[in-house]
Amino acid sequence: MRSTTTQHRTTPHRLLLALALAAGLAVAPAATAPAEAAIGGSFTDNFDSHNGGRWHKADGWSNGGMFNAGWRADHVWHNGGVTGLNLDTNSCPGGCSGKPYASGEYRTNDLYSYGRFETRMKAASGSGLVSSFFTYTGPSDGQPWDEIDVEILGKNTWQMQTNYFTNGVGGHETVINLGFDAAAGYHNYAIEWWRGGTINWFVDGRLVHQENGSRGPLPTRPQRIMMNLWPGTGVDSWLGPFRYSGQKTATYDWVKYTQY
Repeated sequence: MRSTTTQHRTTPHRLLLALALAAGLAVAPAATAPAEAAIGGSFTDNFDSHNGGRWHKADGWSNGGMFNAGWRADHVWHNGGVTGLNLDTNSCPGGCSGKPYASGEYRTNDLYSYGRFETRMKAASGSGLVSSFFTYTGPSDGQPWDEIDVEILGKNTWQMQTNYFTNGVGGHETVINLGFDAAAGYHNYAIEWWRGGTINWFVDGRLVHQENGSRGPLPTRPQRIMMNLWPGTGVDSWLGPFRYSGQKTATYDWVKYTQY
């Protein structure tokens, strides 16, 4: 078993990646018009089927920048009580924005404020890949960019990376040694976002990291709950090189949000 430790990583190179990510998500269409996006309350979704009133399947565009895939709605699937995101070489409606791969992104229609965001997921493995569970808002919602991340990098699925962005400023990465292989089975990941000024990350109910604003202001704006699976491009120093060797899948057993 690998020990559980944290490592802070903040480099000029990663700040450039943050700018690229901002440019990409900024152009993604909103699931609902900003004026119509509601502030959602507590829920549990066991993913027995697609709930179109709660979730939106991204379709026909790419988040751009370092994302080397476009989104297809049919690459988000429900079967056997889980939701899966597939990555493959299929084309996308509208051409995947010229990207060579297609994958899935799932996002809530509503925005959610302070509370506990939880999922039970199994990541995809492989150099160059990211399996994610995160909250996000930005220009597509008529707001500045705020985000809170759980990311499993496929190059080493014994680790997860946490991060947050406030007004588009990131660079708060921390790498957590999990003590297990996140691609070998399902585990529970949670983000606890407190109005009083802390963000806590939990793995299987155990607190593994906390941010209190000492490294930069914390997010304050309501955000969508999101999941996606994507291969990187131009970011080999972060994700490792991606070489396609067949379909990859990240799966999610359930998502729960508890309003604070």
